[in-house]
Amino acid sequence: KFPTMKMLLSLIALLSAALLANAAPPTCYSRVLSLSKEITESFKELQTSKVVDSCVETLPRLYLDIHNYCVLAKLRDFVAYPRCERVLEVSELKEKARSLYTIMISYCRRDLVFLTDDCSALENPILPPIEPS
Repeated sequence: KFPTMKMLLSLIALLSAALLANAAPPTCYSRVLSLSKEITESFKELQTSKVVDSCVETLPRLYLDIHNYCVLAKLRDFVAYPRCERVLEVSELKEKARSLYTIMISYCRRDLVFLTDDCSALENPILPPIEPS
């Protein structure tokens, strides 16, 4: 009975070590990338949701490419948009956008590399084709 418990504990320790070895701590870049994708998806969901409010239709388009320098202005404009304060989903989205902007200009300022400053690409993005599921 006792050797089996010791073997079980050894196995658990080995599996835990393997999991920790594969888990890398998040970097500034990975955090910015994941938050920008989360915001873009939330915006898409908001546009197609049942939230019936004319202000949702007038929100500035929110496609984010963190490699485009214009994304900073896009985030500022979205957060400063004066309408929709009463729609909870929009307020939450604005808070996420504010967080992303703060992370990009403060914490990750030296870690980010902007590959372009094409502002029109954020207004009319060329989206990758949708893969069949």
